Amino acid sequence: MRVVSGIQTTGNLHLGNYLGAIRQWVAMQDTQEKNGGECLFFLADLHALTSNVTPQELANSTIEMAATLLAAGIDDRAILFNQSRVPAHSELCWILQGTARMGWLNRMTQWKDKAGKNREGASVGLFTYPVLQAADILVYRATHVPVGEDQKQHLELARDVATKFNTDFGVDLFPLPEPLISKAAPRIMSLRDGGAKMSKSDPSDMSRINLIDDDDTIAAKIRKSKSDADLLPDSFDALAGRPEAKNLVTIYAALAEREPQAVIEEFAGQGFGAFKPALADLAVSVLAPVRDRLKRLLDDRSAVGAQLARGAERAQALAAPTLKAAQQAVGLQV
Repeated sequence: MRVVSGIQTTGNLHLGNYLGAIRQWVAMQDTQEKNGGECLFFLADLHALTSNVTPQELANSTIEMAATLLAAGIDDRAILFNQSRVPAHSELCWILQGTARMGWLNRMTQWKDKAGKNREGASVGLFTYPVLQAADILVYRATHVPVGEDQKQHLELARDVATKFNTDFGVDLFPLPEPLISKAAPRIMSLRDGGAKMSKSDPSDMSRINLIDDDDTIAAKIRKSKSDADLLPDSFDALAGRPEAKNLVTIYAALAEREPQAVIEEFAGQGFGAFKPALADLAVSVLAPVRDRLKRLLDDRSAVGAQLARGAERAQALAAPTLKAAQQAVGLQV
């Protein structure tokens, strides 16, 4: 079993990233070590080029995100690297662009959402983004890819590309990667709008808890988070029509690693005047150690960069045979 996953290097990581992805990565790393599998986690700095970023911002974000992952518990049991250090990603992407079809890419929901009405003005990279994602996965012959709801379509495209390549060139090179969906991974919403996902692109910093936030800032953001005046019920299902209340209970349950129903039973009949301070204390207790480790790592950014370089060497060694086989399949190597 070989697990591959990536995260874009744009902006600070926040609570939603931590609970929805990073903590799952740490758990996968532990599981794969026990089962003899492998985990590759990469910082998608090539994908970041499809957005408007400054060179210094991109360089800083790459180191800061790597430090955040290390602070959260990713270590040498996994292979951590930034995508651009492994040229095989780009080289295989170009080969696979001969296999992927315009119609497939035109149907991609994220392309439609991000390009909006200005498709003529959108970058080519934004359009072909899913092909690079397919290369990210297939170059390591990944067996499993952690995906959220918004990435299922991209994994399906990677499977389509793998199938067509294998068929067109009469090879059995790429396995069809399976989605790895963790039931424990919650969907964390904005602290200001229970109907919107917590996002680093939200213009309001009060909408999210950044992993670099200090204790007082975390507590203040939770205290000022949107909720409602009703008391908490004794059933989590009863929060279906109360998105902000449901989000805060979901965050508490995820941080405490408990079932939401167990949390709601503990606080049933209480209002948010009692619930928010308890949530703030819990959030600080869980996130403060991560933040403190992160600050120490950022005091020596060159050491973080060196760790990424070591990870890239390990990743390149795994990617090279696949790239060579793909080149041979299409006639680029004899």
